[in-house]
Parts: sequence; structure tokens; C-alpha cells
Amino acid sequence: MALVRMPPKNTDDGLRAAIDLRSRHRDLPVLVLSAYVTGPYVRELLNGPGADGAVGYLLKEKVGRVADFLRAVETVSAGGVVIDPEVVRHVTRVDSPQGPLARLTAREREVLAHMAEGRSNAEIATELFLSGAAVSKHVANVFVKLGMPPDEDNRRVKAILAWFEYN
Repeated sequence: MALVRMPPKNTDDGLRAAIDLRSRHRDLPVLVLSAYVTGPYVRELLNGPGADGAVGYLLKEKVGRVADFLRAVETVSAGGVVIDPEVVRHVTRVDSPQGPLARLTAREREVLAHMAEGRSNAEIATELFLSGAAVSKHVANVFVKLGMPPDEDNRRVKAILAWFEYN
């Protein structure tokens, strides 16, 4: 089992560790317990190595009964799949964006998602293995595609608000 935000940094290290373990040990059952859905990582976990089963992604707030949690652990450990319905809705919605986000490429949506998590361009570049210039270009494309001219104040904030409105 992996917790997404783990001390001391409280970043998504837990989910990245789960993905890494899963890629090294394809038969390893992995159950992620998180307070939120991290779109790109969810897709990587569910579609990555060993994607044919033994994986789960549950939201902490919805695991209210011990019996339900234990049933999920048993299902995943037996090779099954357990995914919170909210996670499915989120991943489906992100894969099929609506409104102004539909104009963004998958990479631009991914960059915008990281912006919405409060990450700087430098942090996004590190996370996505991109150059700083590439991230800046994606961010500029997001602004253009969302109809935000260069002289508009608070473009980053407005782009993030659009992300939350349509996700």
C-alpha cells in the first residue's frame, strides 16, 4: 500500500514510489490510498507495467469502514482491481476535457494540472523531465488557447481557476 503524500516533503513521492515498484516488480499488488486524484500518475499506475490487475486506488475520505478497506486489500492482493468511482470519473473527464480545456494538448493539460498543484515552472520541468523553455512554451500555449492576452493580469491564476472549473 502507498500513501500519496508522504513526509517529510509531502509531495507525491508515495505514488511515484508505487509506480516505480510496480515497474520493477510487475506482479506486486499495489493499493494507493490518497486524499485526492493525481491524473497523470493514476493513468500511469493503471496503464503501466502489470496493468492487468493487482492494483487499486482509493480516496481516503471514502474509506469509512474497516471492512470495506480490508475487502479492497484482499481484492488487490488476489490480483483484482479496485478503483474509487470518483477516480474513474476524474480520469475520464481529464482524458475527455470539456470547455476551453478541450483546446489544450495532453501535455498542456498535464502542465496546467501541475500549475494547479502550485508548482513553479522549474518544478514542473523537473517533474516532467522537460527543459524550462519547453515548460514556458507549454504555459504560454495554455494562456493563448484559454484566450488570455499577454498583457492580462493574473493569467496563471485564471488558467488554474479554469482547470478547477472543468475538472
